[in-house]
Amino acid sequence: MRDVDRVAVDDVGLQLLQMMENAGRALAWHVRDVRESDVFVVAGNGGNGGGGLVCARHLANRDVSVQVVLDRPAEELTGAAAHQHRILDEMGVPVTTEMESLSQRTSRFVVVDALIGYGLSGEVRPPASSYIDTVNRRPDPVVSLDVPSGIDATTGEALGNAVTPDRTVTLALPKTGLDEDAGTIFLADIGVPKTVYDRLGIEYDCPFGDSDWVRLEH
Repeated sequence: MRDVDRVAVDDVGLQLLQMMENAGRALAWHVRDVRESDVFVVAGNGGNGGGGLVCARHLANRDVSVQVVLDRPAEELTGAAAHQHRILDEMGVPVTTEMESLSQRTSRFVVVDALIGYGLSGEVRPPASSYIDTVNRRPDPVVSLDVPSGIDATTGEALGNAVTPDRTVTLALPKTGLDEDAGTIFLADIGVPKTVYDRLGIEYDCPFGDSDWVRLEH
């Protein structure tokens, strides 16, 4: 996926924000599919966090009550995640770094796990590790973006604390580390053209048909 992202952006000209938009929109659909009431998006920096913030925007656009919990102060976000946060700020979507807003809720809601993406290397460090603990202690349904936070996307090894979601919406290509601990797995189309896979020598037969995602078997 690192190579796919690099070729898509540097060689073909697809923009990160385009792929992130597609990822966040697909994620929002799956969150609406499982949600019971409110939604909490737990987001980090980088592409995974940015996709979670896009998801929050699409949910808010559909009058879903959504709040964002960041793993760092908003002013420390960079790149695409900072860009997406600015939009939410203009929309008035509640954004906080206080996990108490999630841990102390007595009513059920859906948690969106957009803390850490496929680029994780080494064990999860604080504060993300404590955020994962809080998510796992909740009885609410959890939807992870791309890879459950704390899971090595290649091996499936838990690198310290790891989210145990009910559903994972993985992007572009299945990750070899996804197994039954990732819940029900859906593969989402984020608009990567076939020429990207061809240039990398990856055999690719588009699985999506008339849909923007497909359910994967373990």
